[in-house]
Amino acid sequence: ALESIDFKNALEQFQDLVEKMIIQKTKESSGLCTKDGDEIDYDKFYSTTQTLFGPAVKDQNIQAFFRKIMSNPDERPEWPEIFGCFTEERDGTSSPSKESMVLLISEKQQITHSVVKRKDIIKGIVKVPLLDLTITASQRGVLTVFNKQCRVYVMYVKMGTAWITGCDYLPNLKYVVAVTESTIILWDYKSKESKSNGFVIKPVKNCLLCVCTVTMADNLAKDTILMGDYKGYVYLLTITSDDFIMKQSKTGKVSQFKVLDSESFDIPKRKLHDDWVGKVKYFPSLKRFGSCSTDSINSFVLDDIKRLEDQLPVKEFSVPKGVNAFTYCGKAKVIVTGG
Repeated sequence: ALESIDFKNALEQFQDLVEKMIIQKTKESSGLCTKDGDEIDYDKFYSTTQTLFGPAVKDQNIQAFFRKIMSNPDERPEWPEIFGCFTEERDGTSSPSKESMVLLISEKQQITHSVVKRKDIIKGIVKVPLLDLTITASQRGVLTVFNKQCRVYVMYVKMGTAWITGCDYLPNLKYVVAVTESTIILWDYKSKESKSNGFVIKPVKNCLLCVCTVTMADNLAKDTILMGDYKGYVYLLTITSDDFIMKQSKTGKVSQFKVLDSESFDIPKRKLHDDWVGKVKYFPSLKRFGSCSTDSINSFVLDDIKRLEDQLPVKEFSVPKGVNAFTYCGKAKVIVTGG
């Protein structure tokens, strides 16, 4: 498609267009920009890009490129991204032997069961290796468990206005845990009584953004979870099987679930970050938990969960513009963060 045009000239014009957009966005941020006929909005960017490159660019790539510039003009995207983020397609086929492949997958299976509805998105996906389960949670309240026979357990939570923000599996109690902006959901996915058998812990004062299980084998009748909220707090909550009986609220049910009164739980919390907690994770081999935030000062914390119950100093690391994700490799003994 590019053979019929002067690509070098088109590319220079495109880069000039991007420069003008960055200057315009910078002026807008500083309050110096006044709207005039030369303003570049999305429609103008789209039509100009299509004129320069024709059918070689796809609508979704133009949209993604424009969004990237508008959200962070300091980090300029590379021009190949307008053609699909450095990906290459030939004759509509792909081969696992191509050197450009990042992940080589020897076997894959497509699950045709639809786990989300239209305009819904997956907010959490968790693998449970010991049970060979995969758990997903969608923003609008669809919790799904896939087992190794690809049997699907599905439960739809009537969410109201709150959205699910994360999920995990409680290995001792055999429950799926999910957090919303205002509640903690515990779903007994194996219950034969009802697909929607479970509990809701409420009220939750701060908006919860993530959750993970603290894996310990010292007690088969309880599970501990970590949660992070939008004010930088990390919470520690221990749940036992007795809680399902002893701590039910007098208000009865919320939607399909029995209510557990959050006031009856001891939930230690500690402010570790000055911005949203993006992820929490417990590493059994290190006997430490990690939490991260877009906070540039307290970006990543790695320490014992006992630090959530006292005020002793924590091991923390600063990363410019914060940390959005992290993981640990036991073989290499390194922690990798992504900002």
